[in-house]
Amino acid sequence: MDATPETLDAAFWITAASIIGLIMLSAFFSGSETALTAASRGKLRAAADKGSVGAERALEITEDNERLIGSVLLGNNLVNILATALATMIFTQALGESGVVYATAVMTLVVLIFAEVLPKTYAITNPETAAARVSGPIALVVRLFAPMVSAVRVLVRALLRIVGVKTDPDSHILAVREEIAGALQLGHSEGVVEKEDRDRILGALDLSDRTVEEIMLHRSKIEMLDANARPQEILQQCLESSHTRLPVFRDDPENILGVIHAKDLLRAMYRLVDEDQTMAGAIADFKVTDVAMKPYFVPDTTSLDEQMRQFLRRRTHFALVVDEYGALQGLITLEDILEEIVGEITDEFDPDADHPISKAEDGHYWIDGQMTIRDFNRATDWNLPDDEANTVAGLVIHEAQMIPTMGQVFSFHGFRFEVMAREHNRITRLKVRPLAPEGS
Repeated sequence: MDATPETLDAAFWITAASIIGLIMLSAFFSGSETALTAASRGKLRAAADKGSVGAERALEITEDNERLIGSVLLGNNLVNILATALATMIFTQALGESGVVYATAVMTLVVLIFAEVLPKTYAITNPETAAARVSGPIALVVRLFAPMVSAVRVLVRALLRIVGVKTDPDSHILAVREEIAGALQLGHSEGVVEKEDRDRILGALDLSDRTVEEIMLHRSKIEMLDANARPQEILQQCLESSHTRLPVFRDDPENILGVIHAKDLLRAMYRLVDEDQTMAGAIADFKVTDVAMKPYFVPDTTSLDEQMRQFLRRRTHFALVVDEYGALQGLITLEDILEEIVGEITDEFDPDADHPISKAEDGHYWIDGQMTIRDFNRATDWNLPDDEANTVAGLVIHEAQMIPTMGQVFSFHGFRFEVMAREHNRITRLKVRPLAPEGS
């Protein structure tokens, strides 16, 4: 029995209305995916703190990005496939077998414009607001599709494991630190973020990944007071030093007895001075160890982030660094850590001649061999690797696999290094420039 025109008309309009409804659902899923993945979690947190329930809900559902995207993709594909199937049915009834081709062309165009480009463009213009608005329905979708998404997760990981790809079930699609670093680098390349601002923020982010060994003052450069020296010699050395805190040793520099602060030393000596005595006579029996503070030792593997917290907690700015055997390796101060964030900090007592880097007219950089690779990269905006060495001289020695002689030239990592000065086994001066591109 053939269907009446009235029946066909009713079926057509019901199907067409269903297709339109499915396209709207597809647009909702596409826009929601873009809004929730593009929204800044920092801005959402600020909105949530101001009382936005939608922002709070958006933060909750984006905690597990894999489950969120899996649920949205499942819903999006489901409505797209169903809409395409209904459209194919209508076109086939009207045009016969050729209706499949027309249905494919029409639905591709409709889905692309109205279910993908249009909603995604709207969502990306103000992702935080859009994310807060769609968080309620999407939270319901995530909860509804949770069992199916979990099953798909297990299946996908099993298939990846078969081909040798291991996945971390606790990993997130975007790591916060990498996201911030990438945004800063992009902003700097586009001229939006100044180099100094970028370096300061990246320096603060890197504190947890770097150790005190990388930035400490090496033991060969530490200025110390000998506890066996005469009081006048100790006073003179303290007054002539550019440092306010000096380690005190006896017999062997490894035998650190304490740390003396210049103010504590001067106060203690001043109390001994009598108007009827000469300065030398008044402080003749002075013992520096009576005034020195107890030394504070830290392992060379301590992270800069943790060491800064320890300095603030102990209300001290000075620590001696030792290795796993307890041997003295160097010293570190709170100022050293702050310099990793804000750059070099100098005052009126710093040596005027302490310029570890200078640029020649021919484009070469003259640098102190003990300059750290990180400081050199920050000064030049280059990217020399610092995985195998902390200083530029150490990098040259590591790559050369030898102690270079003066005048030797090496090329690696896209740069030319020339040894300009050497003291014993230590490279003290280098000349560095980028290698010219081939064909230039």
